[in-house]
Amino acid sequence: MVKFSKQFEGQLIPEWKEAFVDYWQLKKDLKKIHLLNNNVNNANKESSFTRNIYTSLRKLPMFGPQRREHGIIQVHTKIGQTLSKGDMYETELLEQFADTESAAEFFALLDFQLNKVNQFFRTKEKEFFERGECLKKQMEILVELKDALIKQQYDKGTSSGQNIKEDELISATISCDEESNKDRTEQEQDIENSIDQVILDSPRSSELGNPTNINTEDNKSKSSSERVINSQGKSLKIHIPLTNPTRTFSAITYLLRDDMINQSSNKCGPNGRKKLHINRTKLKHAEKMIRGAFIELYKGLGYLKTYRNLNMLAFVKILKKFDKVTNKQVLPIYLRVVESSYFNSSDKALKLADDVEEIFIKHFAEDDKKKAMKYLKPTQKKESHAVTFFIGLFGGCFIALLVGYVIMAHITGLYRPKSDTIYMETVYPVLSMFSLMFLHFFLYGCNIFMWRKTRVNYSFIFELAQTKELKYRDVFLICTTSMTAVIGVLFLHLTLVAKGYSYNQIQAIPALLLLVFILLLVCPFNIIYKSSRYRFIRVIRNIMFSPLYKVVMLDFFMADQLCSQVPMLRNLEYVACYYITGSYKNQDYGYCMRTKYYRDLAYAVSFLPYYWRAMQCARRWFDEGHKSHLINLGKYVSAMLAAGAKVAYEKEKNMGWLCLVIVMSSVATVYQLYWDFVKDWGLLQCHSKNPWLRNELMLRRKFIYYFSMGLNLVLRLAWLQTVLHYNFGTVDYRVTGLFLAALEVIRRGHWNYYRLENEHLNNAGKFRAVKTVPLPFHEVEEQD
Repeated sequence: MVKFSKQFEGQLIPEWKEAFVDYWQLKKDLKKIHLLNNNVNNANKESSFTRNIYTSLRKLPMFGPQRREHGIIQVHTKIGQTLSKGDMYETELLEQFADTESAAEFFALLDFQLNKVNQFFRTKEKEFFERGECLKKQMEILVELKDALIKQQYDKGTSSGQNIKEDELISATISCDEESNKDRTEQEQDIENSIDQVILDSPRSSELGNPTNINTEDNKSKSSSERVINSQGKSLKIHIPLTNPTRTFSAITYLLRDDMINQSSNKCGPNGRKKLHINRTKLKHAEKMIRGAFIELYKGLGYLKTYRNLNMLAFVKILKKFDKVTNKQVLPIYLRVVESSYFNSSDKALKLADDVEEIFIKHFAEDDKKKAMKYLKPTQKKESHAVTFFIGLFGGCFIALLVGYVIMAHITGLYRPKSDTIYMETVYPVLSMFSLMFLHFFLYGCNIFMWRKTRVNYSFIFELAQTKELKYRDVFLICTTSMTAVIGVLFLHLTLVAKGYSYNQIQAIPALLLLVFILLLVCPFNIIYKSSRYRFIRVIRNIMFSPLYKVVMLDFFMADQLCSQVPMLRNLEYVACYYITGSYKNQDYGYCMRTKYYRDLAYAVSFLPYYWRAMQCARRWFDEGHKSHLINLGKYVSAMLAAGAKVAYEKEKNMGWLCLVIVMSSVATVYQLYWDFVKDWGLLQCHSKNPWLRNELMLRRKFIYYFSMGLNLVLRLAWLQTVLHYNFGTVDYRVTGLFLAALEVIRRGHWNYYRLENEHLNNAGKFRAVKTVPLPFHEVEEQD
């Protein structure tokens, strides 16, 4: 049977861990009381006959329970000074314990935990309740605008007189007088480049309060597309975040088009008014945002319910242990106080959850409760034992094929300096490319395993759907299956080479292998983890078109991975050039090297990942305004310069380029090490309670962090091989390059764990367990 402490730790919300009952500290205090009680009992083994009689009488129902229940402790209730704190509880001991001082400390800590739980529950309940009230008003506005859109489409066939009348009924009009145009000009000057404005209306605008104002006006103007909604003297804005290039360009286009419309007086109808055309696309975006906000709110309310139940169970368990240790009956007295406390007696969260469920079923699930629950309570897919079986099967096949491939390569002498040049220049880049890619993927699976083990909520940080995210077993299955296929095909290719087949007959085999993997990646059928494949493609698209896309955690995390995969990208570039230009037909593997466009592209591929990452930092600075993003941008600029100098040195190996490589790589390495240790890992803090480490650590053994810093330092210096040109015996230099590239991939996989740990602790420090989805409608103050 699993201990309650293990169950408690496994079921609590990681980001709210500090707000839960400190069950482990209470257990430690109980152990102190237990040890002292044992010492007292050993000292008083020989008790008198009268004491035995007195003890026996106290166990009788007519003497013991009533007296214990009313005479052991008394819990006083103090009215809180502020409404957010609520009532405070303080326990008074009315009966002597074996160690009264330890018992007093235990109840002081227990009171503190109860007050903490009540205060946190009250705060979160208020937050969710305000968000729920705001969402209800947003939903009312959305419903009215959708009705107005339907009426507007219906009114297209009516006469102009009826059209004006019905427009006034639904308040879908825009003033075209001089004062309105003047106000609009002032608004456009405030909103500048990335704002998209048009006049709409809703009679619900007066009901929107401050909770809808999610960000400051400056942040809104930089990262959102907005439309002013005018409603009977009240104004709203449709706030659509500019998360992709389409929305960014459409915002600018619509702003220019709307300016042209406003300058045309012919568009105004009678009484200085013109007909409104509600944008269906904007309304769909607004509906999607509100639906996502409802889902996150429902998830948060579910967490709050879990918080209540687990804490209540923790109080019951610890009080039972106290009664068992002290042989007293404190549980009935203190439990009545816990049951009547705010976190257990308030039902606002439960009622709000029912309201959210009802609204979602009505407006987003077409009155289908089963369909609504798929969004509100998604069920995670069960882990199959078949996955584990196939991991072992393909893992064994991969090892067997790899051993056979290495033996065959050793017999043929392919990896020696004076080896088969055609094979090493054409086939080996394919093997190197797949090896680096799936090594990185394998390390990602190891990261997922460690994140789950240490309770790092990577799904929330990456904003992954719980029903579609890859588990570590899925990642390992993909790695073993893919590498088995790669090594199997290349083993077959090498066998054909050893048997004397000409390269003209078998040279297309590596290209077909690469083509199969590309087709599997873009396969439109719902097979082989389609959602994950398409999410990967979207992330790569977002990275390549930086800074046009809004940067989220998954995007810049993946861009960091690409920074460690420059050798893989250069191998991919070479293989693509070799087969696309048709050089494989005559084994002219040096054609791409002689081509100027290829050499220029080699420069670009070497620093493109750093450029993309730098552009992401620039976009984040533009959206958020934090100077730390500019400092991070400088790190990637230094890496770009170092990568460019390295490529130039590989082409023209002279002393000037060598000195430039050493200088630029040294500066970039120092910059990167500082950022790794101080910013990403949160280490090297002098005043921390953990020597040179941050205050909060996920791993219990601290020496792992010190080892990680040292390993990161050593792996960061792998670029020295470019200068030293150290050869490992008679191994070909391309094999040495693969080994060094694999070390960088291992360093990145090792870094990934600490990066997510730091991000998780930042979320936990702010108790963020659910996403705060921006809302589309918010009020605009009228100008006099």
